Amino acid sequence: MSKKHPIVAVTGSSGAGTSTVKNAFEHIFRRESIDPVIIEGDSFHRYNRMEMRQKIKEADERGENLSHFGETGNRFDKLEELFKTYGETGSGKRRYYLHNDEEAAHHNARLGTDVGPGEFTPWEDIEGGSDLLFYEGLHGLVKTENNDPSQYVDLGVGVVPVVNLEWIQKIHRDHAERGYSPEKTVDTILRRMPDYINYITPQFSRTDINFQRVPTVDTSNPFIARDIPTPDESLVIVRFREPDMLNKYGMDFPYLLNMIPNSFMSRRNTLVIPAAKMGYAMELILNPIIHELLKAKG
Repeated sequence: MSKKHPIVAVTGSSGAGTSTVKNAFEHIFRRESIDPVIIEGDSFHRYNRMEMRQKIKEADERGENLSHFGETGNRFDKLEELFKTYGETGSGKRRYYLHNDEEAAHHNARLGTDVGPGEFTPWEDIEGGSDLLFYEGLHGLVKTENNDPSQYVDLGVGVVPVVNLEWIQKIHRDHAERGYSPEKTVDTILRRMPDYINYITPQFSRTDINFQRVPTVDTSNPFIARDIPTPDESLVIVRFREPDMLNKYGMDFPYLLNMIPNSFMSRRNTLVIPAAKMGYAMELILNPIIHELLKAKG
């Protein structure tokens, strides 16, 4: 962990609500005139899109598991190297995963390369002078026998829905965006489950703050759900790893209860809020923490 070059990591799978967290941080950065280095977790996948499809097929034929959730599908060594180097120097090596034609055109024009969607840009140095590093992706707090990027994180934020809601969101998203049948998506969920249990879930015990969305409607069979529960049909559980964490940043639970309508405490370190207030609550909670990180930075 580094006071001079702080690292903030937001960990959560696609559709978990990480975009809400990212928006909250963007608002904070804009208001506080903070210049962050933005790192996307996809850029640390081991294989590009076509390679990954082939590797999954080969793994299936061997009766082995391979997914973007696990160690064999990612470069945790490169992520740890980046976190360590940035914390020490404010720089490090990065690259971009190109999701679509627009991103490919932008980075090809910037770098003078010819890289297509589904591929990576070359590794490049991060320019000095940034205020902090902001990571958003699957593995900000990952820890394995071989690599431990989590040890260099100054603030870890987890965003995770209850698992049935996560499955509902994935089934609907894969159908709408990729044309996948529910059956194909369920096959993907089953294939990734060992890696989800071994690499994704343990991270939420290392985060400083977790935001977990819980539906208030019946999701007992997520594979037949006709729609995704809305924020008005959900609550968000905000869990602080240390009960007295808020005091360090000039906040306490009575203050948050007063500022967030219809919120309540379920445990001494846990706040429950309406899901529609999730973005507002994030800014309320995270802004003082980021302010103190940069104050310590000097």
